[in-house]
Amino acid sequence: MDNPRYTGYAFFGRWTKCEMLLNPDDIAAGHVIRFRRSSNERVVRSRQAAHPALVSVEAFTQTQLLRRSKSAGGLRTACKEERSGRATVRAYPLRGRLRCAVCNRKMEASPRAHGMYYRCPARTLAPHSPVLARHPAAVYVREAAICIPLNKWIATLFDANNRDRTVQALVDSQGGSFEDAKFDQARRRLANAEARLRRHQAAIEAGVDPAAIVDAINQAQAERAAAHAELSGTPAPQELTRHDVEAMIESIGDVGAALTHTEPHSLADLYEALRLQLVYDHESRSVDVTIQPHGRVNSVRVRGGT
Repeated sequence: MDNPRYTGYAFFGRWTKCEMLLNPDDIAAGHVIRFRRSSNERVVRSRQAAHPALVSVEAFTQTQLLRRSKSAGGLRTACKEERSGRATVRAYPLRGRLRCAVCNRKMEASPRAHGMYYRCPARTLAPHSPVLARHPAAVYVREAAICIPLNKWIATLFDANNRDRTVQALVDSQGGSFEDAKFDQARRRLANAEARLRRHQAAIEAGVDPAAIVDAINQAQAERAAAHAELSGTPAPQELTRHDVEAMIESIGDVGAALTHTEPHSLADLYEALRLQLVYDHESRSVDVTIQPHGRVNSVRVRGGT
């Protein structure tokens, strides 16, 4: 609900017609007519109500403020690309931890009469998304196909005979060659946004009307600002000593007991303590599993069928 005419007043000049390049990198491709929102000072409202109101001005204003507060945390498409957590009665051990290897989105739980599944439907992707060309209509994987080999691997890691090796592996995984995935992605987004801004600047210097590429420039600037904020707002992970890793494992508790009593709530608590992250590849029918203690990782690939 973003049309102010719902308040009963008439509005004029909310949209401006402008010419835009079909491809900012290819001027010869020509122009196309687009409409974009006018600035607030160009919008005119009638002094008197022009028609019956559907909502009051106060309710409309509060709704717009609430919508803006929800979208202020990132890019316009961020809320569509990432599923957010919601309160549920039933516990799903892999909820929020399993991602699709094709689109990198969180897979959603899909209960069935013959078992619990996790799925990633292509219909919820943004229109014209590049991954649509290689994303199946729906990616499905059964929970038991992941949890059974996953629990065996975890039990092996924290077995008394392998515990020292696990601790050492977690310490060694903090080598100088390690790059945090989020930092790496943010750096790539920043470099891509800056490269696009340089191309747009070169196009303007070549004689292109700035108004024709204003939306592309604004989008690149927004992506650059978001990448800068992510890089500056996330502290660099600190190195953990062997004592720190041992204390972390002690704080988890009896891993074997949690795996023996495999109720969904117990598994969910254990996976949360281990900070598990999983990526499912439907083509190889395998799962990349990551333990991430305080930003440092120890990974393995678990094979499992759908």
